[in-house]
Amino acid sequence: MSSENLPQRPEPSPASGSEPSRKPRVAVVFGGRSSEHGISVVTAGAVLRAIDRTRYDVLPIGITADGRWALTADAPERMAITDRRVPNVSDLAESAEGGVVLPLDPADREVVYSEPGSVPKALGEVDVVFPVLHGPYGEDGTLQGLLELAGVPYVGAGVLASAVGQDKEYMKRVFTSFGLPVGPYLVIRPREWENDEKAARARIADFAGEHGWPLFIKPARAGSSIGISKVDSFDGLDEAIAEARRHDPKILVEALLRGREIECGVLEFEDGPRASVPAEIPPVQAHDYYDFEAKYIDSTPGIVPAPLTPEETAEVQRLAVDAFEAASCEGLVRADFFLTEDGQFVINEINTMPGFTPISMYPQMWEKSGVGYAELVDRLIQAALRRSTGLR
Repeated sequence: MSSENLPQRPEPSPASGSEPSRKPRVAVVFGGRSSEHGISVVTAGAVLRAIDRTRYDVLPIGITADGRWALTADAPERMAITDRRVPNVSDLAESAEGGVVLPLDPADREVVYSEPGSVPKALGEVDVVFPVLHGPYGEDGTLQGLLELAGVPYVGAGVLASAVGQDKEYMKRVFTSFGLPVGPYLVIRPREWENDEKAARARIADFAGEHGWPLFIKPARAGSSIGISKVDSFDGLDEAIAEARRHDPKILVEALLRGREIECGVLEFEDGPRASVPAEIPPVQAHDYYDFEAKYIDSTPGIVPAPLTPEETAEVQRLAVDAFEAASCEGLVRADFFLTEDGQFVINEINTMPGFTPISMYPQMWEKSGVGYAELVDRLIQAALRRSTGLR
C-alpha cells in the first residue's frame, strides 16, 4: 500500500481563541483471534455505516485471525455475510504485511502504520476505541487492559466486567453471589479432564443423574453459540466434549431449562443504566436449539417486544439491570434469560459486546424502546468519551 493512499492525519480546524479543535477520532477495532472473528467483522460493518462522519473521524483497524493489526478499507458493504459465508479481516486488509501500532504511552495517542522496508507513518491521534470484537482476545478484558495501559477511552465494559462476561463459570458465580437466579451447571477444568477423564465423566454422569438428559456441553469462554452441543445420552458425550474443548480447554455442562428464551438490552445513559423492552427468541425450524447457524444463517425474526405481562416485563428489566450492575458493566449489555414453565426468570448469560448489526436483537430492542441504531452508536461513543481510563 503506497503512503499516499493511507488515511491522512486529521488537520486541526479553527476554533474560538487560539486552541485548535477537531472532530473526535474513533478507531473501530474488529476481527480478532477468536472463533467469532467473522461475526465481529459483520458487526464492524454495521457500526462503520452508522457512525456520523460529520461528528467523528473514523479509523477502521482489523485484527487478523493470527493476531496482526491491519489497516483496513473503510468499506462496510464488504463486511456482510454472503452466500452463507462470514467475512474476514484478511480480505479487507490494505496490505498483507503492514501493521498498525497503538500507543502504549498515556501521554501519546498517536497511531502508527508500518510496512517492511518502509518508513513508519503516523495516522493521527485516537480519542476513543470502539472495540467490536467478540470472544477471547478482545471481548474478555485483554484488549480492554491494553487500552487502559495506553490511557485510551473505549466503548463498553472494563477489564473486570469483560472478563466476567466472557467466562461463563465466573459469570454464574458472580450472579449467584448477588442473588440472581441461575440454572444448574457443572464446570470441567482443563487439568481435571487431562489428568483423569474417567473421573470427569463420572462427575458428568452424577450431574445427569440429578438433572436428567439432555445436557448442553459448551466452551466456558466462547460466544455466538460456537462449540455448543446438545447431548441426549452418554453416546454423544465424548464427541461433544471434544468439540467444546476445540474452542476452550475449560468446558461447561448445563442442564436443560424448559421454557421461553427472553432477551433484554441494557444501555448506559447519563443517569445510569436502563433496560430496553425485552424480546423473545422463537424456536428456529430445522434446528434443535439456538446454535450458530440458527442465530446468523437461518435466523427468524425475534419477537420485539416479547409477549409478556407488564409484571413479567418489569421483572426481566429489573434482573437485566441487576446483572449489569453485579458484573460492574459499562456501556452496554445484552442479558439472556429463560422464562421457565413455572413462571420464573433464570439468567443464562450476559454479553458485554453483543451482536450489533441492525438486525441483531440488541439494536432491535432499543429501536422499539425509542433509540435508533445511529443514536445507539452515538450514545456509546459519547459515554466512552465521558469516562476516564484507570480506576473508576
